[in-house]
Amino acid sequence: AMLRLRLLTWDVKDTLLRLRQPVGQSYAAEARAHGLQVQPEALGRSFREVYGAQSRRFPNYGRGQGLSSRQWWLDVVKQSFRLSGVQDEAALTKLAEKLYRDYCSSHNWEVLPGAAETLSRCRQLGFRMGVVSNFDNRLEVILSQCDLRHHFEFVLTSEAAGFAKPDGRIFEQALRLGGVRPEQAAHIGDDYSRDYRAARAAGMHSFLLRAAGQGEGPEVPPEHVLPTVSHLLARIEK
Repeated sequence: AMLRLRLLTWDVKDTLLRLRQPVGQSYAAEARAHGLQVQPEALGRSFREVYGAQSRRFPNYGRGQGLSSRQWWLDVVKQSFRLSGVQDEAALTKLAEKLYRDYCSSHNWEVLPGAAETLSRCRQLGFRMGVVSNFDNRLEVILSQCDLRHHFEFVLTSEAAGFAKPDGRIFEQALRLGGVRPEQAAHIGDDYSRDYRAARAAGMHSFLLRAAGQGEGPEVPPEHVLPTVSHLLARIEK
């Protein structure tokens, strides 16, 4: 059946962009530049623990609790280092500021294979395009730095929306920004519940980026699964 799609919305992290190296390695390298020895593995574990706790305590970068996303992240970085044994508060502040800036650039992010070509082709085919991402307000700059921003009419972050996927209200905002009805839109992302299932619950079409051998997740019709982002074109060019 021909999908009468007008708008494509995109997740970003691990759909279009990925981190060049694990967080623990980036943080450890920055610590070394400040004369501090911290094990990358320990930092990675600390980061995951702190990020999880901060996300539960202050969801969506603390937007509903009066925190700025910048402060939210500075706290996460400092806590991750503290948990890994760094006590020097002046060094912690410097590290946190520097890392917050570094993650705003192509220094730490790279475009996934096939992503730029696929976005270009989708635009050539006349699709309107937008981003729907659980991200803070640095995303516009990151997309610009990685030379992807020009593909999109809008970039809707959970921080700006006030709601994070899988909350359907972020998709409703995206549909309003795109000026289309849900059945005229499809969302592309790598997370089953936040991307695939949430977009479908909002009445949109959806495609799940799921690399081969990526563990057996919930059942998804094969025609909705993308082994790579480049596979999208075969699904929508019909």
